[in-house]
Amino acid sequence: MVVKNRGRLIFLAGVLVMLVVGWFGFPRMLYQKTNQPIQFSHRVHTGDKAGLTCEDCHSFQADGRFNGIPSISKCGGCHVGLLGNSPDEKVLVEKYVATNTEIPWLVYSRQPENAYFSHVQHVRLAKIQCERCHGPHGAGDTLRPYESDRLTSYSRDIWGHSLSRIHSEVWDGKKMDNCASCHEQRGVSNSCLLCHK
Repeated sequence: MVVKNRGRLIFLAGVLVMLVVGWFGFPRMLYQKTNQPIQFSHRVHTGDKAGLTCEDCHSFQADGRFNGIPSISKCGGCHVGLLGNSPDEKVLVEKYVATNTEIPWLVYSRQPENAYFSHVQHVRLAKIQCERCHGPHGAGDTLRPYESDRLTSYSRDIWGHSLSRIHSEVWDGKKMDNCASCHEQRGVSNSCLLCHK
């Protein structure tokens, strides 16, 4: 009887250890962290000092296409010389602005090639705030490391930070079911051809 229960306890302990290792170890093995080329403070740029809005840097073209991350010429408009004493600003000015070299930013929310997403429809027509999908990204003093899936090369921001897909924040995840859920809440069509063209 004691031997039989001992075997069960060892088995259950083994299962528990493997669950813990899988739950906490698997994400560390699956995702590779890479720091952005330089640090950037959204808070400094959107706060009282500079007073910029999201659209001042992440703007739309005349035809409604989204420019995404601003070009170095946009940064160079203000950063011709040093405005502060940050080592990252020094790198920005000397390495990128002075040489007119684009910064090789790693894009947290790059969507798959087979998905079409119109920022102008969501921001201007539906009046959805940037934070709804991107979280409080615009209030940060630093950029977090970019985490890419070693198998697919996509950012962890697409899947979301919880492997269980149980999210504590509405903006944590940019997979199809996140978009479909938002469309359903707003009474918007979920036709496949809206996003897959």
